[in-house]
Amino acid sequence: MKRREFLGTTGVIGATLLTNKISFASSIYPVVRTPASKRNFTSTSVESAIKEFQSKVKNTELGWLFNNCFPNTLDTTVTYKLINNKPDTYVITGDIDAMWLRDSSAQVWPYMAFINKDKDIKQLIAGVINRQVTCILRDPYANAFYDDPNKVGEWKNDITDMKPGLHERKWEIDSLCYPIRLAHKYWKTTGDISPFDSKWKEAVISILKTFKEQQRKHSDGPYSFQRKTAWATDGVPMNGYGYPVKPVGLICSAFRPSDDATIFSFLIPSNFFAVVSLKQAAEMAKEILKDDALSAEMLALASEVDGALKKYAVIDHPEYGKIYAYEINGFGSYNLMDDANVPSLLSLPYLDAVKNTDPIYINTRKMLLSLNNPFFFKGTAAEGIGGPHIGKDMIWPLGIIMRGLTSNNDDEIRYCIDTLRKTHGGTGFMHESFHKDDPKNFTRKWFAWANTLFGELLWETYTRKPQLLA
Repeated sequence: MKRREFLGTTGVIGATLLTNKISFASSIYPVVRTPASKRNFTSTSVESAIKEFQSKVKNTELGWLFNNCFPNTLDTTVTYKLINNKPDTYVITGDIDAMWLRDSSAQVWPYMAFINKDKDIKQLIAGVINRQVTCILRDPYANAFYDDPNKVGEWKNDITDMKPGLHERKWEIDSLCYPIRLAHKYWKTTGDISPFDSKWKEAVISILKTFKEQQRKHSDGPYSFQRKTAWATDGVPMNGYGYPVKPVGLICSAFRPSDDATIFSFLIPSNFFAVVSLKQAAEMAKEILKDDALSAEMLALASEVDGALKKYAVIDHPEYGKIYAYEINGFGSYNLMDDANVPSLLSLPYLDAVKNTDPIYINTRKMLLSLNNPFFFKGTAAEGIGGPHIGKDMIWPLGIIMRGLTSNNDDEIRYCIDTLRKTHGGTGFMHESFHKDDPKNFTRKWFAWANTLFGELLWETYTRKPQLLA
């Protein structure tokens, strides 16, 4: 249905028209947000931001979407408490009752903008940092955890070192990068060092050890994974270690941030992310922990991985010139594609891994946002990047959001926001994916990461370029 526009007037007629406008808007944009009495967590600063956005942005639909999406992580996914007088926050992804190290970091990241004026948000995020430390110390190779440390995971037939409290044990580099990104931003924004105690240091040392093991310089390392399933992307070949790689200094990742198995274990976006995270952790080790040796060890690994990326991650494309490969094996084989899940090649500027003005990134971006990327889909409803996780013709809002957040082109940012506005399928929320020709054909009705990240795009655009929301 095309939205009607109302012309205001004065007197009784004007009041009647205003009442009709409110009634009509309510019929198009019904209340779908969780009722206040049932919300898991409420932030006064986030609620104020919603009111400000809705009062200043004249597009009613965008105001409705911002109200639904931006607080979705707080409304529905967080459980906050104190353990031994320390904040502890368990964050589920939405419709799966488990905490991913990646998703939990990404879901609360957009609220960093309010952390210095909202002590409740500050405590909530400190609690996420503390909980992530507990998870990493339980198993640095696991990607998702239960609130109950004794709960046995549903993947009982996985052939790996599965422990109680683990929902899934898929080794993904980014699972250990995201907690560092969150911790570093928290410290830089607040100056608070209370979460960074001996346990946090122990977790960082474990991250460093795991990264070095997965360089696989002398052996395949202690991690392997196989699953009894018909889904090929859920299992790792070659007895659970993946296809062979040449040890060139890069870090192996058995799985992508989509939780799909890699084809070539040197996953380039995640190695870029590791370089950034190691540098951030090194800074914190030096400034907070006063451990110069640990800091130097982290910087040395960051430099080694960075050098290997420069030498092996760039390939010459006949149409686009020098671009970044998505995966490589060090022997000369490479995979040209991108996946909407972050870290992706498209998201590298968002993660501070490269500038969006970097010539190689610009070339890569052109390829990714074209039909030369096997997972870029273009239909009658939208165009965007998806991935193998859901399959052909299914576009991920995460990819469109990331396209907007990494762009310096006003028309492109406007296009991304407008596309997302048109493709929520009448629900008022973002989803995991939707069909390129039919937004009502979507997966995951409740996916808080996509919701909150869309809120981040809207809020950043409102604060930096409000004219694009007109």
